[in-house]
Amino acid sequence: MAMDKQYILIVDDEDINRAVLNVAFQDKFETLEAADGQEAISCIENNPDIALILLDIVMPIVDGFQVLEYMKEHDLLEKIPVIIVTGETVLDSEEKAYKYGVADVIHKPFYPHIVRKRSRNIMELYQNKRNMEIRLKEQEQEIREQEKKIRENNEFMIDALSSVVEFRNLETGDHIKRIKYFTRIMLKYLVKYFPKYGLTDVQVDEIARAAALHDVGKIGIPDAILLKPGRLTEEEFETMKTHTTLGCEILEKFQEHQDDEFYRYCYDICRHHHERWDGNGYPDHLVGDEIPISAQIVAIADVYDALVSPRVYKSAYANDIAYDMIMKGECGQFSPDVLECFALAKEDFFNIVEVIKMFSFS
Repeated sequence: MAMDKQYILIVDDEDINRAVLNVAFQDKFETLEAADGQEAISCIENNPDIALILLDIVMPIVDGFQVLEYMKEHDLLEKIPVIIVTGETVLDSEEKAYKYGVADVIHKPFYPHIVRKRSRNIMELYQNKRNMEIRLKEQEQEIREQEKKIRENNEFMIDALSSVVEFRNLETGDHIKRIKYFTRIMLKYLVKYFPKYGLTDVQVDEIARAAALHDVGKIGIPDAILLKPGRLTEEEFETMKTHTTLGCEILEKFQEHQDDEFYRYCYDICRHHHERWDGNGYPDHLVGDEIPISAQIVAIADVYDALVSPRVYKSAYANDIAYDMIMKGECGQFSPDVLECFALAKEDFFNIVEVIKMFSFS
């Protein structure tokens, strides 16, 4: 392996030792010299391209261990290999040096050609390690970019599928966007104030994306019921309620690995976003914490958005009225935790609705 000119720092308080080592390396390397630890630290500070340090231990003013301590404090021992060249024969000193992470220890008197050979091997080893770390970082970046692209593509397909339902329902497409915003806001407060649920940032992102599919089952609801401008009959409402299970049937057809976490969020939200805390919801009449927290969060976001949005059968409620209706239990029963998060998110919800209104042109 051909090596370009590199800097080697020789640190020793004896002129003869520095001269011998200088001669050993000067034909292939640029050498820097320091007569004590303080000079060595100054050289390290002013020369970022040092490839190796040959370091004596016993020196006046600042000794070799103090130089190692400086390098440790500045995270340099992983970047610059250090070979201790010492007249010390005390085993404790050698062990102490290795604990700092030095690459090698050579005892005086030494053979210059041996020091040279071991130095070259160590420099090549460190260079290979650095090259590998650089390549690994590049690969990590490539993987992150690929994952980001996959997420964007998936989100596009999810939003496209969800929008089909909205177009059938004669809606503008903003409902899905708002549900995702509301869900993220609610989850922000849930993570902060209710760590018992153990949600990570990744899970928050997945739940927010899965929220877009909460009503996908409405694809299978007849137009006469889905688009009816008035109140549904009891029989029609029973048909409408099947959108929860129809959505799960659709999801099952597209999912090969049903243990996937994102799939589970999609499934749980789709099936259970109309369950009630008191057990009077549908389709499974789950009670309390039997309802997945992801579905509980999307449920309150969905109810709020339905209240503040105009529908063919009603006008939009004002933000504060919709908020009061939910908090008083007029629009379903929600868990105390979810209601507390909703209270914390009140101003955020109001702001999002108002901002969307500002940019709604019709």
